[in-house]
Amino acid sequence: MARRRSIADLLVAQLVAAGARHIYGIVGDSLNPVVDAVRRAREDGVDIAWVHVRHEEAGAFAAAAEAELTGRLAVCAGSCGPGNLHLINGLYDANRSRVPVLAIASHIPSAQIGTQFFQETHPDRLFLECSVYSEMISTAAQAPRVIRSAIHHAYGAPGVAVLTLPGDIADLDAPEAGIDVLTPPPAPRVVPDDGAVRALAEAIDAAGKVTIFAGAGVRGSRTEVLALARALNAPVGHSLRGKEVIQVDNPFDVGMSGLLGYGACQSAMEGADLLLLLGTDFPYDQFLPSGVRTAQVDVEPTRLGRRTRNDLVVLGDVGETATALLALVKPKRSHRFLDQMLKKHERAMSGVIGAYTKDVEHTEPIHPEFAAVVLDEEAPEDAVFTVDTGMCNVWAARYITPNGRRRVIGSFLHGSMANAVPHAIGAAMSGGGRHVVAMAGDGGLSMLLGELITVKALDLPVKIVLFDNATLGMVRLEMLVDGLPSYATDSPPIDYAAIGSAIGIPSVRVEKPTQIRAALREAFSHDGPALIDLVTDPRALSLPPKITRAQVSGFTAAMSKEVLGGGLGEVMAMARSNLRNVRGL
Repeated sequence: MARRRSIADLLVAQLVAAGARHIYGIVGDSLNPVVDAVRRAREDGVDIAWVHVRHEEAGAFAAAAEAELTGRLAVCAGSCGPGNLHLINGLYDANRSRVPVLAIASHIPSAQIGTQFFQETHPDRLFLECSVYSEMISTAAQAPRVIRSAIHHAYGAPGVAVLTLPGDIADLDAPEAGIDVLTPPPAPRVVPDDGAVRALAEAIDAAGKVTIFAGAGVRGSRTEVLALARALNAPVGHSLRGKEVIQVDNPFDVGMSGLLGYGACQSAMEGADLLLLLGTDFPYDQFLPSGVRTAQVDVEPTRLGRRTRNDLVVLGDVGETATALLALVKPKRSHRFLDQMLKKHERAMSGVIGAYTKDVEHTEPIHPEFAAVVLDEEAPEDAVFTVDTGMCNVWAARYITPNGRRRVIGSFLHGSMANAVPHAIGAAMSGGGRHVVAMAGDGGLSMLLGELITVKALDLPVKIVLFDNATLGMVRLEMLVDGLPSYATDSPPIDYAAIGSAIGIPSVRVEKPTQIRAALREAFSHDGPALIDLVTDPRALSLPPKITRAQVSGFTAAMSKEVLGGGLGEVMAMARSNLRNVRGL
């Protein structure tokens, strides 16, 4: 006798056909039909698994990381009411990162919708802002097409698609329709308009000094962009998301701009006659020069001109545009501007950026910059780094060296705390046997601390390198530059290595810089999880490449308030912790 097939069975089958291999979530009540459909599918040999996380937000982050690394659909799920509401922050992150994620938001019994029933919310409305598709399945006949449409939206945008599914509807008999899913077709070439390319080529020929600023949109076009830079003798700066793509073996590299920036990128942009923005939606307009002629190349028309004034625009693939430009522009003979920027970049890298990476092996407390450099040297060449928002973002941006095989994943557009360990879970589940390094801050780790249990339960090859400064370092810096003394930013010192050990994760607490390398080597020597609790200097600050008069004024005011409040010792300690940075300016 053939086994009946429910809507939940149909959903699981369509997800598998679309490439999904994992569903991250917590089981419960209205979600039970879907969970049981996963169990039955696995018993039948289908390659799908339920991944039990400890918080639905972590499940959404994990799905986002898996989708980003593989390009395949990844799935998360939450039960009715509070369960699926917990997904929302991770889904915002996934949608802003434009990765294909499908969220199953199970719902109260359909007959109770609209009656203020226990745990009633309206997921099909709630998730509209953090998705490209959000619909409720109300009948069995409707289900196959709505599921298919959700999958196509997730892949096509790409972004988050949300399916709201009442538990009783999930348990209905499925219609006889087959599994109708179109997995992503090959991406099209978006060839720019000839006239727009010619206008840009003329502007390039007329400019004495050209700078390229590259974002994540140069992925797949690195060779063409570097060829263009070579023809124009153009320094190449990048955004944080563009770093891992364009910085590899780049002889024109002048670093990064923005709050996390370093090197000569800012000077190269401000000193150019023409700035080429290639595949970037860089949001911080205060770092984009207003007095420099600017051209933007992007495949998405809605991004053109929304950050800064555009004098010229080209709608098309970066690679296609660069190739077309190379056939038209006259190679520039002078490389004086490029040489100036490369020398300035070298000085900056040995000044502010290199200040605490040398001759500090015996300096305590541990300088986080030094710890990041040692991690960069010891981590495998194909490691995936997941990075917490805050100061860990700064250290990763400045000190983790891209090589074409490493990946760096973070909440770079949504800016959420607590993403590093959940992202690491999804990265490890994505396969390939690569080491995954979660560069976590103690603020982020403590927020979703339960996910250490997930890492242990799944025995994932995740190395959690904890930058433990017992403070919210980035928030502290934000307060100081706004003229406010730091307040409510500090945490009690916690031995996170003891917590990791109690859970069963090999863990070590490191308080001396001479111990860092050995601790990392020990962690990387085995396949399972490990936690390295690095006790770092809480007063270490990150200085952006462009410091405004208002920021200096705010910092001075904050320090004055600290002194007047009896905090002279704290002010002096902060000065000692950052003296080399100040000298390097």
